[in-house]
Amino acid sequence: MECPALVPEAGFVRSMMAFVDCQAATLGAGGYQALATPGSTLSLALTGFMTLFIALFGYRLLLGYGPDLRSGMFSFAKIAIVLALATSWPAYRTLVYDVALRGPAELATEIGAPSGLPGAGGGLVERLDVADQAMTALAILGEGHPPVPVDANQVAAVTQTVPQPYPGFNTFAIGGARMLFLVGAIAGLAAARMIAGLLLAVGPLFVAFLLFENTRSLFEGWIRVLAGAALAAFGTAVALGAELALIEPWLTQLLARRTADEWLPGMPVELLVVTIVFAVIILAMLYGAARIAWGFRLAPIWHAGPGRVVEMLQGRDAVPAGAAGAAGAAAPAEGRSRAATVVDAVAATQRREAGNTQVAAYTPGRGDPAGPGGRPQAHGGRPHDASEPLGPVPLGQSFPRRTRGRVSASAGRRDRRT
Repeated sequence: MECPALVPEAGFVRSMMAFVDCQAATLGAGGYQALATPGSTLSLALTGFMTLFIALFGYRLLLGYGPDLRSGMFSFAKIAIVLALATSWPAYRTLVYDVALRGPAELATEIGAPSGLPGAGGGLVERLDVADQAMTALAILGEGHPPVPVDANQVAAVTQTVPQPYPGFNTFAIGGARMLFLVGAIAGLAAARMIAGLLLAVGPLFVAFLLFENTRSLFEGWIRVLAGAALAAFGTAVALGAELALIEPWLTQLLARRTADEWLPGMPVELLVVTIVFAVIILAMLYGAARIAWGFRLAPIWHAGPGRVVEMLQGRDAVPAGAAGAAGAAAPAEGRSRAATVVDAVAATQRREAGNTQVAAYTPGRGDPAGPGGRPQAHGGRPHDASEPLGPVPLGQSFPRRTRGRVSASAGRRDRRT
């Protein structure tokens, strides 16, 4: 569909915004339909993605890593979402296209109508065009000329007027105010609409990136920018409605006073300041919308299924429970503080030391349980049995105890003669 060219007689703002809206809508719808045509680049890429995804799923089944209920349902949900949004225009138009292009205007209408913002019920572009025409007429009339003083009061009023920074500044201020008004109105709305149209045109390709873990961040980024463009269009419409609420009655009053040939020396600077302030407000709206959209993240359930599959492929399920606990205590867990990780490591070390039997080492010499030949002795001087575990000797049992009194050799011979 060919978009209409600029028609100056219909109003500059109206013609410009009609052209931009037509280009955005045509780009979003026509681009999707061109990519979804059989044999196009998108259809070939989507077929390759689906084949690769199903092949990887089948290989996991052959290797014995069958999915649980959650990961299986997650995989089927991804396939259904990708096929519905990448191949069905009615589903894509209802869920994505209309929300991104028509949702901001409807939301601005619902929010701005109770507060009475101009253009909230429709016709925002037409009212912007009327304000632009009023600024054009005011630029032609200028600020006027000071009256010829006929008495002392008029002389004092003329002499107390703040002089211009340079000759012709008031004329430049009126023209600059109109230029800032047009740039803020057209650029704010047109930028959001064109970005949304471009992303809608290539949307099916980014939807296909939802299938794999390594490309899912591209899908998240696509949603972030598209949501940011929609929020920016909504915020710009609200800011322009507030600006119209201020300058529409003011411009009407200024034109009436200038038609009566009244001198308005302060009008050019005031008009320039108002348009600069609202241009900054529109920029702040765009920045705020971008920051809000940047905070979007997929729910953790989208990452749980693929993470479980990766753990199974790495063989983590075959690791014994004790080794897994020690490895989990030694390695820092994701999302936990360093202090908690250190506490877990110290606790694991203490449990390991308490569970293992430490064999005491003794230096050969007096008090050593090993005999002269180095053979270990049991408690009480008995030879050590191999079935008895070596361990620390209790206190007081390091030396063999005597059960008989000491008898000399001569006393033994005397006892035998008798």
